[in-house]
Amino acid sequence: MNILPRFLNYVSYWTTSQESAGTTPSTSRQFDLARVLEQELISLGVKDVVLDEFCYVYGYLPATEGYPSRKSIGLISHMDTAPDMSGKDVKPNIIENYDGTDIILPNGKVSILVSDFPRLKSLKGKTLITADGNTLLGADDKAGIAEIITAVEEILKRNLPHPDIYIAFTPDEEIGEGSDHFDLNRFQADFAYTVDGDYEGEIAYENFNAASAEFTLKGKNVHPGEAKNIMVNAASIACEIQSLLPEHETPEHTEGREGFYHLTNISGDIGQAKLSYIVRDHNGDLFQKKLDYLEKVKEFISGKYGKDTVTLSIQESYRNMVEIIDNHMEIIRLAEEAITSVGLTPVSTPVRGGTDGARISFMGIPCPNLGTGGYGFHGPMEHIALESMETVVEIICHIVSHVN
Repeated sequence: MNILPRFLNYVSYWTTSQESAGTTPSTSRQFDLARVLEQELISLGVKDVVLDEFCYVYGYLPATEGYPSRKSIGLISHMDTAPDMSGKDVKPNIIENYDGTDIILPNGKVSILVSDFPRLKSLKGKTLITADGNTLLGADDKAGIAEIITAVEEILKRNLPHPDIYIAFTPDEEIGEGSDHFDLNRFQADFAYTVDGDYEGEIAYENFNAASAEFTLKGKNVHPGEAKNIMVNAASIACEIQSLLPEHETPEHTEGREGFYHLTNISGDIGQAKLSYIVRDHNGDLFQKKLDYLEKVKEFISGKYGKDTVTLSIQESYRNMVEIIDNHMEIIRLAEEAITSVGLTPVSTPVRGGTDGARISFMGIPCPNLGTGGYGFHGPMEHIALESMETVVEIICHIVSHVN
């Protein structure tokens, strides 16, 4: 397979997305990789390849003889890397015949510990790929892109029978905007998979219900020497709002399907202040209760300091795809059969986040998520094994050749 040089080429492109940019893509540099993928799909013989003005890359592989009547399938990965850490000038570190122990990265400042990533033990003897400690690697989700394109290459090389296959590479998934301009006219799959997880035997179809929330506070600033009964300290009220939220319903204290309020930013002074939150819960009713509680906090602050003191804006980000996938469990069974065929045990755990597939599922295309084989995403400890990527290629090949 050509997956290793392909992957190393992709991670060399700086595709970090940028929150609050107000454009699609959020960073024009994502086009640099998109143009490479466009040409690569064309060179493989993929049909109807398009790179649109929003930096989405689409392609289509027509069904083989006898398969046009079968359901069409889609494969999706995203081109951007997370703004949590630099994705510029990535220097891959390739460890052949990895010995299964702790890894000191080339910059000498970051270590990947087996105690933090127990699955490292199972990668002993394999070819492990990391960054050098100064950047993230970009396996999230350039591994997924490499796996999809390599699977397409293998499908054609092996003459595997398959239905219509639709391919899409999206921008800005890491900032929750990956499906904002997703073109269903160019992607007419009956169902699809995002390839954007960790364990290579993963098939995930539950994710958070998600929203962002922002409190904006207006204070009244006067000299502290004459402030009694006049001053309204916006910064102090911001602290009070945070104290009103449940102390243990935060990311630091939750796991599994447990939801949370996550304070992502706080800024301001006496005259004005802002608090930004993301709100998450797998359970739809509990999610709504969290949003309702924020409204109650707003009403309490308004009653205490005046109705003009506080405003609250809430914007829904995505919903739990299980609402859709529960009615299409055959696509989960198809993936589980493919995972079993390569000797792995299928694992499905609730995603404590979201994917393009969550929103695309609600756009009419059921779209669970397959693992890529990578771990430690969004930071310097990101790592992936070459053999894991090759296994995902085989899983994809099995899925597309066994669609009913």
